[in-house]
Amino acid sequence: MKVLIIKNVVSEGPGTILDFLKNNNISFRVVEASLGEPIPSLNTFSSIVIMGGPMAVYEMEQYPFLKDVASTIEKALKMNKKVLGICLGAQLIAYVLGAKVYRGHKEEIGWLPIEPTINGVRDKIFGQLIEPIGYTMVLQWHGDTFDIPSGAVKLASSKNYPNQAFKYNNSYALQFHIEVTPDIIKEWFQDREDLQEILKNTEKFYPRYRLRADLFYETFFT
Repeated sequence: MKVLIIKNVVSEGPGTILDFLKNNNISFRVVEASLGEPIPSLNTFSSIVIMGGPMAVYEMEQYPFLKDVASTIEKALKMNKKVLGICLGAQLIAYVLGAKVYRGHKEEIGWLPIEPTINGVRDKIFGQLIEPIGYTMVLQWHGDTFDIPSGAVKLASSKNYPNQAFKYNNSYALQFHIEVTPDIIKEWFQDREDLQEILKNTEKFYPRYRLRADLFYETFFT
């Protein structure tokens, strides 16, 4: 078992994903795609993780490395590899599967609720991330959104966006950030006026969020 992690910007790393892999002695490789590091052959990897970034799927001409990332996702899906996309990574999966990715009507930033679909609750992997009843608080930072691709299963929605997560075969696309740590959150929000509110909410919501993220990793990667 070996995991390939593709970063789309240096500042958005794998966080708790890396912690889980290290703690469970799972081999991994991190590729800095935005710095021009070549993406290796997928043959030796069982799973591929695509991280987030501030750029958009529809800005590939401005960020040409995204074309290579999208091509890698397409290859991985055809090879039936498990792919996990977070934020921009989720949008790239949607794009590769032929769905529309576009600017949303409102940014979602901070701790906000999502509500799972019935399929989301029943899914043995995604179900680890969510509360069994009602809504689940997640860490968001996005302004773009996606349609659900043909053949995919919608897993969650929010007040502002009907599509927050989907599953395609054995791959998962999550608009929200499950990989964050308190230090990552503090770094991301350090220049924002709502920093103290974010930190207060992090104290409230993060312990359970981290627990559920680890349960998700355990069922997804192993």
